[in-house]
Amino acid sequence: MKKVMLTLFSLTLVLVLAACGNNNANNAANSAATNAPAADASAEPTTEPSAEPVTLVIGASPKPHAEILKAIAPLLEKQGIKLEIKEFTDYILPNTQLAEKALDANFFQHKPYLDDQNKKNGTELVPVVAVHVEPFGAYSKKIKSIDELADGAKVAIPNDPTNGGRALILLAKNGLIKLKDDTNITSTTADITENKKNLKIVELEAAMLPRQLDEVDLALINTNYALEAGLVPTKDALFIEGGDSPYANLLVARPDNKDSDAIQKLAAALTSPEAKAFIEKEYQGSIIPAF
Repeated sequence: MKKVMLTLFSLTLVLVLAACGNNNANNAANSAATNAPAADASAEPTTEPSAEPVTLVIGASPKPHAEILKAIAPLLEKQGIKLEIKEFTDYILPNTQLAEKALDANFFQHKPYLDDQNKKNGTELVPVVAVHVEPFGAYSKKIKSIDELADGAKVAIPNDPTNGGRALILLAKNGLIKLKDDTNITSTTADITENKKNLKIVELEAAMLPRQLDEVDLALINTNYALEAGLVPTKDALFIEGGDSPYANLLVARPDNKDSDAIQKLAAALTSPEAKAFIEKEYQGSIIPAF
């Protein structure tokens, strides 16, 4: 009987202790819940951090190409695209570095020049969009009109094939020479069929032409180099290409990236109303939008 009573007492004690343990646990849980701060119903939902901006490295001539890129850069920043603009003063490196993927795109050349460079260098660079026309002009520090151009005068033109041909065509259209075909962009001095003034045509690197104005009687200069030299094409040029010039300056990329979202957004910004307004206001007709 004593054993039975002892067993019952032991079981009762275990049950009482267990109950106390459960009550203590429940009390602790209730206390924690009571003391916990209430959730803020007005709190903003957690969002994932925004994606890192895409950086495009673009090669460009300082004037006007880099200036135009800088003007439309804020439009692209709103779309998560940052422009890193590398300025070049020659026409060779921007294509070389684009082909080598040191650049994502370039902006400085027209299609005849691009086609010539692709053919010569075995590259496959492609136009993305036409942005503006830079009318080619003839400048002089020695004469005020072409009527004053003396017999045997020294005339400087660019020494690269397409711009050299373009200069000869402009001379022909202004009656100073005659060519076999005055529409052929690849014309050379060997294609001159008439030169009544016996002009001495000198071929120089395009970037050097503004600095040679003191040394020659007339120089045919690309507009970007004329602007860099402080010349105003619409005021200072003795004669200049018309607005119908087919030599629109292009945004150029590679086949592997020309259709990328970032390049297409750059193309859209370069042909936006904001870009057009900047070109028209900044250059006052020296540069003409091609869109």
